[in-house]
Amino acid sequence: MKILFASAEVAPFSKAGGLGDVVGSLPKALKLPLPLGEGRGEGSDLEIAIFTPFHGCIDAKKFNIKELENSELWLHFGNRGHKFKLFMTKLPGTDINVFFVHNDWYFTPFKSVYPGWLDPEYEHERYIAFSLATLEYAKLLNFRADIIHANDWHTAMIPVYLKSNYRLDEFWQHTKTVFEIHNLAYQGVWFDSVLDFANMRKEIVYHEWGVEHYGKVNWMKGAINYSDKVVTVSPTYAREILTDEYGEGMDYTLRMNQGKLSGILNGIDYEVFDPKKFGYTAKTLGKKEKCKKEVYEYFSLPYNPERPLFVMVSRLVAQKGLDLIRAAENELRGLEADFIFLGSGDKNYENLLIWMSNNSANIRAFTGYDCDLADKLYAGGDFYLMPSAFEPCGLSQMIAMRFGTLPVVRATGGLEDSVTGYPLDDSTGFKFWGYDHGAMLGAIHTAAEVYKDKFTFNVMRKTAMQADFSWAKSSKEYIQLYEELIND
Repeated sequence: MKILFASAEVAPFSKAGGLGDVVGSLPKALKLPLPLGEGRGEGSDLEIAIFTPFHGCIDAKKFNIKELENSELWLHFGNRGHKFKLFMTKLPGTDINVFFVHNDWYFTPFKSVYPGWLDPEYEHERYIAFSLATLEYAKLLNFRADIIHANDWHTAMIPVYLKSNYRLDEFWQHTKTVFEIHNLAYQGVWFDSVLDFANMRKEIVYHEWGVEHYGKVNWMKGAINYSDKVVTVSPTYAREILTDEYGEGMDYTLRMNQGKLSGILNGIDYEVFDPKKFGYTAKTLGKKEKCKKEVYEYFSLPYNPERPLFVMVSRLVAQKGLDLIRAAENELRGLEADFIFLGSGDKNYENLLIWMSNNSANIRAFTGYDCDLADKLYAGGDFYLMPSAFEPCGLSQMIAMRFGTLPVVRATGGLEDSVTGYPLDDSTGFKFWGYDHGAMLGAIHTAAEVYKDKFTFNVMRKTAMQADFSWAKSSKEYIQLYEELIND
């Protein structure tokens, strides 16, 4: 079976969020043999290729990324030609080929995956160009995929291209498509003139059962309509997005395609997120306190073992519950607990956290992103705060539990699926349901009380660390999904 993954980001080469982590770890898990009697054995015939843009932030030397010989490709969009090149390396620790689509007009000039100041039309052009180049390069490499696994709106054009421009192309006649929604809020919406740039005929794709949505092009809608399977990153989110509250205006389309919709919970790479790197395990939890002391020292907070430490590592956007933090600001500053925030995003939220940090004895913030510091917070925190308005899956709560840092979450999407709320026997964290700061504060108070009961607290930490959020179960579900498509 040949599987082609297409994604705007792939860790460790490029990463702006959970999408990069997933596409950087799921293919690796798919290649691992399953236990006897559960499908693939040692002689797995899976062949996987990953295609991603060659962003200017990618370190070619560090990852030994080399240009393929005779890879130059010219494609015409609108009234001008664009030159592409193809580079390649292996996904670290695997034999999986990762192909980087190089273009000096659309990708290499930028030192971030998603530059925030780009013109929206140009942003659409970037990923149209990448999607079409991916299909053309796959043909040149003779990688006749059985499954193309596209991710989010950046590659949503691929299922649309296969059902329009390539519908009579013999090379792709037997290829099935899986479209994965990592976040329904970002759909790729623009004026219908973008179809001229994409070389798509409007009479074929610009209608209610194609890409047209309230008088504009919506690439995600097109992918939902044209893909053979649609997957979300948790079972609860797959149910939630069928409703008006969570459907982001796409719930009607999703209900019409409900027969091909499913939810598979994401996993995390246990080799990447390993508490042993910080000197402790579930059996040696006492050594975790050293990490906590280092965090306090880094942020110049007075260390007091009787005070719990709540941490939050996040993109600073409304989805992540920053409005609840704003509403609870005064109460947080008065609690017998400490709070550390790390993240970047909306300047209003950045300014909020900076102000709180400068005017509170128990709150500190780091605006920006530092991977090593983020890992230190996961390892050194007592509790991980995640008050999301909605959360398709979330990886942070899984990472936190892996490090024995108990999540305090709003029970939505993947947070509902992955966290067992206190006070059950197998509790791994704390939940609240209403999206208001009072409910959040209630969960924080409960967590702080449990912190005083060291026996219960340590039992919960060990239970959280022993929970299995590896890719083993999820990768098996993806294999079953692929096989159903091929055998259909």
